[in-house]
Amino acid sequence: MMMTKMWKPTGIAMAAVAATAAVALLVPSAMAQRDPAYEAARAAGQVGEQPDGYLGYASPPTAAVRAIVDDINIKRKAAYTSGAPAGSTVEQFAFVTGCNLIAKTKPGEKYKAPDGSWKTRDGGAPVRDSRCP
Repeated sequence: MMMTKMWKPTGIAMAAVAATAAVALLVPSAMAQRDPAYEAARAAGQVGEQPDGYLGYASPPTAAVRAIVDDINIKRKAAYTSGAPAGSTVEQFAFVTGCNLIAKTKPGEKYKAPDGSWKTRDGGAPVRDSRCP
């Protein structure tokens, strides 16, 4: 049985990761904004942000939606890999970015809550992981 170690971000490390994650949000998000098919899938609630920093499927995707999400997630992985600050892992960096992306969802958009359920953002703050900065 393989055991995984849960990480608990510390103040300075979390601040460095959060600052760098904020910058990394710009590249994949800007690319996605140019794709009307992505915007349509997001507006229709087919895709949403996940705490791990990647897009997920809130409903069974079509082949076209799957291709768009796969492309965006590949670009995000590249951004996380190149942007993770020294002393943090790609997964930590992606997690902090996921926290920020969920916080930036707009009312009506889908996001995955810490319990694994898909939620639709309302006018209030989204439900986020307690480890989010």
